Amino acid sequence: MPHLIVTYTGQLDAETDMRALCRQLAHTLRTVPDDAGKPAFPTGGIRVLAYPSAHHAVADDGAAGAAASGQDDYAFMYLNLRMGEGRSLATQQRAGDAIAQTTHAHMAGVMAKRYLGITVQVDVGQEAYDNKHSNIHPLFANQ
Repeated sequence: MPHLIVTYTGQLDAETDMRALCRQLAHTLRTVPDDAGKPAFPTGGIRVLAYPSAHHAVADDGAAGAAASGQDDYAFMYLNLRMGEGRSLATQQRAGDAIAQTTHAHMAGVMAKRYLGITVQVDVGQEAYDNKHSNIHPLFANQ
């Protein structure tokens, strides 16, 4: 962990490079410090996954908002960072702020051209079941 899941309205694929955003967000997570100034997250545990929604209704049903805004094709992004317990509230907030800052900078051009909502949420909790199997962590053991 951490796992950052990005869900977004599918029309954004034509308007921005989601692969580039995922890479920027992975870099952002690598640079978040814990309270001692060390990396808050192990490089080998960082996952950023983005999923477009082919079907969506954002803000209205396509009728009421169209009259007010001149369009009914609103866009939305939801970024959910999930991490295990053990990091301070300040570290969790630094991570959320960093994700928001990276996302807002990447999406600024899109937001200047269209209506777009962005939500960032950080969740922490104990899992009822947690099984990890990876040969990726050893690649970054000396970092």
